[in-house]
Amino acid sequence: MTAVTAARPWHRHLWPWIIIGVLACSVALTLAMVTIAVTHPDNLVTDNYYEAGKGINRALDRELLAHGLNLHARVGLDALTGEVDVQLTGASQPEALVLNLISPTQPARDRKVVLARNPSQPGRYVGQLRDGVEGRRFVELLGVEDGKTWRLFEEERIVPGQALTLGDEPIQGADRH
Repeated sequence: MTAVTAARPWHRHLWPWIIIGVLACSVALTLAMVTIAVTHPDNLVTDNYYEAGKGINRALDRELLAHGLNLHARVGLDALTGEVDVQLTGASQPEALVLNLISPTQPARDRKVVLARNPSQPGRYVGQLRDGVEGRRFVELLGVEDGKTWRLFEEERIVPGQALTLGDEPIQGADRH
């Protein structure tokens, strides 16, 4: 004769709990990833490609103007005092310049410095940076000549105590920090 054994209820078996655990983990991770994606959108992606393309053309026009004016700049960043010293050579000496230090991946680390011309030293511009900047940056120097904006633009690795050179060739006779 065969002995009849009572079957255990499903919740007393191991495998249903393993399957439920895997499904619960996948649902929890999916909800976490959706929450992260919604609260921290990727701001490096543009939706308006036409406007971005027009901006690229404007940037190229500004760089061609700087090249035509034979502009070169030496940018010194004093890590201790935060002073920004720019020596500009070429056919443009505007009243003020704008220096943008742009982080390639973190817009919160971008810095903008307005530089005023030093009347006693031709071609020298001075400004103040509120905090230290280090590492890889896009360095953009903007000025205005005859109502048109020119731009010097380079990708540089900023190292405290080392001057940056913007333009096609280095400035001759400019002292280094």
